[in-house]
Amino acid sequence: DFWVNVMEFPIERLYVTVHDSDDEAEQIWLDLGIPAERIFRFGDADNWWGPAGDEGPCGPSSEMHHYFGDLSAVPDPDAPEYGKTWGPNIHDDFLELHNLVFTQFYHHLDGSRTTLPGQNIDTGMGLERTVAVAQGVRSFYDTDIMRPYIAQVEKMAGVEYGNDAAIDRAVRVVAEHGRSASFLIGDGVVPENTGRGYILRRIIRRAMRFGLS
Repeated sequence: DFWVNVMEFPIERLYVTVHDSDDEAEQIWLDLGIPAERIFRFGDADNWWGPAGDEGPCGPSSEMHHYFGDLSAVPDPDAPEYGKTWGPNIHDDFLELHNLVFTQFYHHLDGSRTTLPGQNIDTGMGLERTVAVAQGVRSFYDTDIMRPYIAQVEKMAGVEYGNDAAIDRAVRVVAEHGRSASFLIGDGVVPENTGRGYILRRIIRRAMRFGLS
């Protein structure tokens, strides 16, 4: 509803992945109008979250992907490349927009899993990726959120973004880390040797290293 009716993203560009054991999630997507050929199944490497450490909550996930490519060039579902070399999690023309983690198991140290007494759906949706799709660009760095930061770095460093891969990476790091550092400082964090202050310190130091490279 959000992607199609609020953001007005074309439904024909939305593809879904589910864990290869999750028949229930697949059926929900089918009921919501996603055609079967646009639902892809993957294993733990792509569609399972957790635990964060050696033990803890975990569960299968389902992800929504946006297809940037030419709709007229979409291969037939019966084509050999479909789901093999073409599709979400596989091809560069796809961008993951949103994920849903069904946190329903506890992973124990011995490798066993038990059902959690309290289960939830953990939603991950990035503003940056949503803006990229809304503005028709493939990278967050090409959105109107990041372009002013990149322009400022270009001006200060005397370089032009988009001509050299190494310079482009350095520009992105300085722009993004500078933005992140500004947010932290705005929230009252200052560079220190511990905790949040240490994270801020490392962000600034990394930006400086790339700025001097």
